Amino acid sequence: MGASGQQGRKPRADVQRNRAALLEAAQRHFLKYGVGTSLEAVAKEAGVGPGTLYRHFPTREALLAAVLQTRSEELVARQADIAQLGDASEALVQWLRAMEEYFSAFSGLPEPLMAAARAQEPDNPLTLPCDTLIATTEEYVRAAQLAGRVRPSVKGYDLFLAAIAVAWISGTDATDEASLGRLRTLIESGYRERDDEA
Repeated sequence: MGASGQQGRKPRADVQRNRAALLEAAQRHFLKYGVGTSLEAVAKEAGVGPGTLYRHFPTREALLAAVLQTRSEELVARQADIAQLGDASEALVQWLRAMEEYFSAFSGLPEPLMAAARAQEPDNPLTLPCDTLIATTEEYVRAAQLAGRVRPSVKGYDLFLAAIAVAWISGTDATDEASLGRLRTLIESGYRERDDEA
């Protein structure tokens, strides 16, 4: 039999190895230098040429989305912990904190995520992860609204953006943990239903 049976075959071992090496090198570079790191340096560290990198990941966003996918297990684990909480309001707070940490994984990460969420471009590889996070945030918001703890006008998208903003601010040298705590309190006071005014 010739090459006609190639459909449905698993990728060659060297292709899988190159992809894994690129993802590991990219994660190290993103951690050390931020999301704006040199992609040629990523390819070199992975032991492949730039052409191989671009065959696997045609854009920086594609590489970043793939690296984020490998890190999403931490976020899924946090969701499992949050699911154990009996308080919808506290669950929302914990989810927002988990997203802040996820968005703070690499220097410069909030900017491309915010751009992908805002533009809603179907060909941007970061759009789908953002859509998923926004939909999950909306579920937490709805649960807290049903419990009477969050204002009816608040949307998951609003709090997704708030979490990105806090992550961006925490990535600058302009703040400390006390300032971030006050900022989170301001955000919470903006979306919480004021049950003490009744």
